Amino acid sequence: MRVEFEIVHPDEGSSFRLLHQKTIAERHSWQYHYHPEYELVCVLSGSGTRHVGNHFSSYDDGDLVLMGPNLPHSGFGLNAHGLHEEIVIQIKENMFNQTLLSIPEMGSLRHLLEKGKYGVCFSGATKEKATKKLIRLLKHSPFDRFIELMAVMQFLATSPEYTLLNLPNGALPLTVQKHHERLKSIFSFVEQHYDEEIEIKKVADIAHLTVPAFCNYFKKVMSITFTDFINQYRIQQACTLLQQEKTIADACFESGFNNVTYFNKVFKTIMKKTPTEFRKGV
Repeated sequence: MRVEFEIVHPDEGSSFRLLHQKTIAERHSWQYHYHPEYELVCVLSGSGTRHVGNHFSSYDDGDLVLMGPNLPHSGFGLNAHGLHEEIVIQIKENMFNQTLLSIPEMGSLRHLLEKGKYGVCFSGATKEKATKKLIRLLKHSPFDRFIELMAVMQFLATSPEYTLLNLPNGALPLTVQKHHERLKSIFSFVEQHYDEEIEIKKVADIAHLTVPAFCNYFKKVMSITFTDFINQYRIQQACTLLQQEKTIADACFESGFNNVTYFNKVFKTIMKKTPTEFRKGV
C-alpha cells in the first residue's frame, strides 16, 4: 500500500487532466493518496469500495464522486471484481479563482465546490445523466471539453441527488501529511492480516503507541473506532467474495470473521441488507 502526495499535470492544451482507465480488477492495493486538485471520479459500471476521507463504504452499478483539494482517498478500483472502467477528471484549484466564483452565475458551483471538501456522492438520475455527459467528453477537443465540463459541474451543482461522505462537523483527515507514515503502517497491517484474528496491541505497537493512546489516536484521526474500521474492511472483502460466488460461510471465515451469526449481523448493519440479499442483488 502507498500513502503519498500525487503530482497531477494537466493534459496538453488543457487546464485539467482527463483519464479514461480500463483494468481487470483482481486485488487493487489501498492507494491512499491526496493532491491539491479537485477530482471527479465516474466509475462506469461494476462494484467496489469508496474510501474518501473518513468514509468507507461500497458501491454497486458504478459510482460518481466529487472530492475537494487534499481530501485523501483510495483508488476506486479497491475491491472491484472483473473489468473496472472509470473516467477521472482532476482540476487544479486555481481554475476556480475567486473572481470567477464571485459572479452571480457561479453561485451554485461555488456551493458545490464547498461541499467537495467533504466528498460528494451523486446517485439516481443525476449519476446516470452525468455519466453519459462525461463519456461524451472523451471525444471532444480541449475547448469543447472545457465548456462541457463546466456544464457537467453546473448540472451536478443544481442536483438534489447527492450525499456528503464526511460530516461537515467531523474532523477530516486533512492532516494526512502529518500522519501518513503512521497510517500507512496501520493500513498495511490491516490489508495483510484482515483474515486473521487481529490483536489491537500488535497494531498499537506498530504505531508506537500504548493501546489506550492508539484507540484515541485512531478515533481522532479517522473519526471511527479501530474495531468498526476492521469490520468495515472485512465486510468489503466479504462482498468481493460473495460476488465471486463464494458461500456465505466461506465469505464469513475468509474475510476474518469466526462466527456466521455475528458476520450476518455486522454485514446487515454496514450494507443495509443481508448477505443473501446482497448475493441476489436485492
